[in-house]
Amino acid sequence: MPTTTLGTPMPDTGRRRQWGAEKRTTPLPIVHPRPSDRRIALARLAIVATILFWIVYVVYTVIAEFLNNGTQSFQFTTEAISYVVVVTFLTFSALMYLVARHGALQRFRAHVRVPRAELDRHFADRSTSITVLVPSYAEEPDVVATTLWSAALQEYPEIRVVLLVDDPPTPKDPIALARLDATRALAGAIEEALVEPGSRFRDALLSREVADVDELDDDEVAEVVEHFRWAVAWLDARIADHPIADHVDVFFTEQVLGGIRHEFDITAEALQSAHREGYRLTAAHAVHLLRRLAWTFTASVSTFERKRYASLSHEANKAMNLNSYIGLMGGAYVFDPTPDGIVLRPVPHAEGADLVVPDSDYLLTLDADSMLLRDYCLRLVHSMEQPETSRVAVTQTPYSSYRGASTRIERLAAATTDIQHILHQGFSHHDATFWVGANAVIRKRALDDIVETETSGGFTIKRFVQDRTVIEDTESSVDLGMHGWTLVNYPERLSYSATPPDFGSLVIQRRRWANGGLLILPKYLRQVRERRARGERVTATEIMLRINYMTSIAWASFGLVFLLAYPYDSRLLSPVVLFAALPYFLAMASDLRYSGYKRSDVFRIYGFNLILLPVNLAGVAKSIEQAITSKKIPFARTPKVRNRTTTPLLYVAAPYLIIGFSLFTLWRDVQAGNWGNAAFAAFNAVLALAAVIAYIGVGTSLVDLWFGATNWLYVTPRRTATETERSADDATADWRTVLYHGAIHDHALEHPAPALLGTPTSGGQR
Repeated sequence: MPTTTLGTPMPDTGRRRQWGAEKRTTPLPIVHPRPSDRRIALARLAIVATILFWIVYVVYTVIAEFLNNGTQSFQFTTEAISYVVVVTFLTFSALMYLVARHGALQRFRAHVRVPRAELDRHFADRSTSITVLVPSYAEEPDVVATTLWSAALQEYPEIRVVLLVDDPPTPKDPIALARLDATRALAGAIEEALVEPGSRFRDALLSREVADVDELDDDEVAEVVEHFRWAVAWLDARIADHPIADHVDVFFTEQVLGGIRHEFDITAEALQSAHREGYRLTAAHAVHLLRRLAWTFTASVSTFERKRYASLSHEANKAMNLNSYIGLMGGAYVFDPTPDGIVLRPVPHAEGADLVVPDSDYLLTLDADSMLLRDYCLRLVHSMEQPETSRVAVTQTPYSSYRGASTRIERLAAATTDIQHILHQGFSHHDATFWVGANAVIRKRALDDIVETETSGGFTIKRFVQDRTVIEDTESSVDLGMHGWTLVNYPERLSYSATPPDFGSLVIQRRRWANGGLLILPKYLRQVRERRARGERVTATEIMLRINYMTSIAWASFGLVFLLAYPYDSRLLSPVVLFAALPYFLAMASDLRYSGYKRSDVFRIYGFNLILLPVNLAGVAKSIEQAITSKKIPFARTPKVRNRTTTPLLYVAAPYLIIGFSLFTLWRDVQAGNWGNAAFAAFNAVLALAAVIAYIGVGTSLVDLWFGATNWLYVTPRRTATETERSADDATADWRTVLYHGAIHDHALEHPAPALLGTPTSGGQR
């Protein structure tokens, strides 16, 4: 059986490991290698070449055609204008990729990692608190457990980890109930496991802090070394006990637990070596070392379920799950049972309160399928507490992917994720950072600035993170900018998140990503006007990068449809167009190689994007629908389960239609002698077919096609009139409901209130 870098056997995930899947299991270094001057110069040359080739194409292909041949037909004129528009938009997106990439390389070159001793000094006299919020809905308990452990083992003076469970609190399905009970038990199990090491190291720290010595003698140094050795043994036991189900578990044991173990082990070795060479360990240094142990193994871990409380929003999206808890922070509450469920009534003092929610200086939002390396909090908060970053609201490390995926599609999705990690660093170089919701450290004071308050059913609802669109973090980035706050990407790899392992779950994720940017654009343009009115400098590069980020999926998708479907006049085609796109593809190939993939993956990504074209178009269409109807689009969470997700009929059939149409276009253009269009059609047909075979699978797609074609035959039974009348009678007979709500109205008869201590069910689940 093959093993990983630390000797861990490669897991049996239950999925057949595909040919061409990820072979690398070790992530890239935390700190990006310093790029050479040659690499940065080539990045600049790519930008210049793209612009020049676009200008050459417009001048010598289009304009020259009109000048040389005089008046053209209306059809040719229309085709020429539309073709230039499409090519310009696609070239602009390629140019923004190159600009962001160039900024990232400069940022990597300038980054200097803060020494450990400086972090120790900074936090020695500070007591800032951080609360980690992990929103969860119908997650696998073992997936959530690794996320919670990575947060609980953060080295930080005062940290609270709160799992925000969003499942219905009383599911009827026994499987769902068992999963929910297992999820609820996670917080207590983690706290219990931390009791012994936490108590040991806190006591050791306290005794060292009160000791009246300047330097440690031999026995005292040996005692400090023994504490680190004990921590290493404790972590070894956790690593040995952790079941390995997939490559994510390998990452958890090797990089999260193993990373902490490695640091403690080399610290013990360094102390012994220094002592042998005559170095006298000072008491102050010993306190710093023991703080590392005490802070690592001390965390408060709890669970909160908003759907237990009738006074909190039950809207089915991640934003309102976060907002419900954030809105309670800093308050004390008593439980008031009502026919609709428990209502949280605020009280002025914690004494006698049923629920106390401490406030916090910082929040860390963390997706339930993500993990943090051990000093994520320490380094990002240190960065936010520098004088020059006092107006930074959000700091994050754009997440990287887990390596060692067993499916080809997860490997390629991971490649696109790691490319985005580079680009987001370039956004920060040009002050165009967006909050990426998988993980982020947020200044609580900044959220208080952007909160919106409304009243619903007599209860106050607070919105810190907007839920108007399904890309809530992007809109919140704009809200923060309107209040004078900025966002920054920290230039290290300290966070990791899962990528979809099959086409069905990928469709859900990418359709959500494509939805919402067009709706946010007007708010961003208003932000630009307000910032300039305040005298702030807003560069053209920042504006272009942000506009491209929010809207490029729309114009790239529609532009590609035009290129695929419309038989443009061969006179409009020119090799210069390919030269304008060449720097983009060469740069992406280089970035893939830099991120540990193959340069040839650039062709796989092209075919991958072709079969995702209908998904992106559907997301854009949903944005347009919401703009017209003002009706929120339901939040569709990406499934984080190990079973395969069925692909909807449209999205599994559309790639075959793209292949068929490309082959038809190829035949048509060969017949007409339109060789440029024929080559383009052949290229698309080959890469799309390869993508279907590699990332969807012919057998899998046939299963999904059959399921989609026959699923409509199964209809959920409707309630009979007798059952409806019985429900109405039950509602009328509920005297508690009558006394609480007053007269029973039609709405109450149609939707009878739950029992006294029950909770209302939430419609429109994700």
